[in-house]
Amino acid sequence: QLQLVESGGGLVQPGGSLRLSCAASGFSLDDWVIGWFRQAPGKEREGVSCIRGWSGETNYVDSVNGRFTISKDNAKNTVYLQMDKLKAEDTAVYYCVRGRSCAIVAGAIRAEVYDFWGQGTQVTVSA
Repeated sequence: QLQLVESGGGLVQPGGSLRLSCAASGFSLDDWVIGWFRQAPGKEREGVSCIRGWSGETNYVDSVNGRFTISKDNAKNTVYLQMDKLKAEDTAVYYCVRGRSCAIVAGAIRAEVYDFWGQGTQVTVSA
């Protein structure tokens, strides 16, 4: 059964860190791109990072570059998003997604190239 299960969200103070996990089942990470998207209340969905399963190459949008790190553990079939120096504007529901492209086009990661989404995990950055 195809599944993406996110975990690791929570409440953190500005400047703090969180690590999100995305446990995949029903397919191999080696064959796919895995991305992280987020959506804040009243805002459009935004792709923040992605990783190519067959090469490990990564991409980040400007708003998180240098603060977030995406990685994967093939043995656990799990992708991680390490989030450091968190800001209030990082508050959102974060989704793990599966797709075929990790390209950044006009500064954005396109949602249309991802065909399967997890249920999401809430990240709240607040003092």
